Amino acid sequence: MRCAGVTVLYNPDQSVVESVKTYINDVEILFLVDNSSKDNSNMFNFDEKIRYIPFLENKGIAYALNYGAKKAIELSFEWLLTMDQDSKFETNGLSALLEYISKNQQENKIGLYSPFHSTAISGKPPKEPVSNPIVLMTSGNVISLKAYQDIDGFKDWMFIDCVDFDYCLNLRVHGYELVQVNYVILNHKLGDYEVKKFRGKEILCDNHNATRRYYIVRNSYYIYDMYHQYYPDYCTAVVEEVKDAFLHVPILEKDKFKKFINMCRGYIDFKRGKKGKKK
Repeated sequence: MRCAGVTVLYNPDQSVVESVKTYINDVEILFLVDNSSKDNSNMFNFDEKIRYIPFLENKGIAYALNYGAKKAIELSFEWLLTMDQDSKFETNGLSALLEYISKNQQENKIGLYSPFHSTAISGKPPKEPVSNPIVLMTSGNVISLKAYQDIDGFKDWMFIDCVDFDYCLNLRVHGYELVQVNYVILNHKLGDYEVKKFRGKEILCDNHNATRRYYIVRNSYYIYDMYHQYYPDYCTAVVEEVKDAFLHVPILEKDKFKKFINMCRGYIDFKRGKKGKKK
């Protein structure tokens, strides 16, 4: 099977190079789409498969993913690896994932295949070799570009946060399934996690910055609006998590006041129907 790749960059450091080297041998071409304000091309001249695209401004994760997907479609690829810059496969991980896809493509519609994401809060992989989570994070996924076209891709207006969850739910609404291959491991760094006490309970604080807090709140409510009729339990849980964050973030996390203001603004902009990049 022919597979291209797209990795979304934002102010990358040298660790990205080592991450890219864990999967570049298993794709035919890799688009490095850079949302940074400066050109970082000097970091990525180590492999002829790389096509480095500097935007010189932050256009958002969704826009960057769509850019890579459209380029892959123009080149007649049917599959696309989507990566964050903070993720890397364990040895031969992508090779094993592609092998599984090649051997197990079924008549029923599969929208994407994913590795197990090993994070600070993930625990151990499930014992079963494959599972079907309701949503998956973007990094490490091999997406069907036919399915991508069927659902009109990622939503640019979400900019960052919830982009991956929306994509997964949209696939499901359109009759596609998601497959997680649990013996393929992707090491994924998520946030600056720490456990703190709040009202006698342990609270996991991810310490996302104030700008991300805005998008998390705004886009979570949009997720609820778009999909609660299909997945009421999941969407209710998403909103409840946001409500909990309104309680503990202003007390437990760093830069409390700025985060709280951005969270409030995110909710207000949702109620006003505002989308796109925060002004």
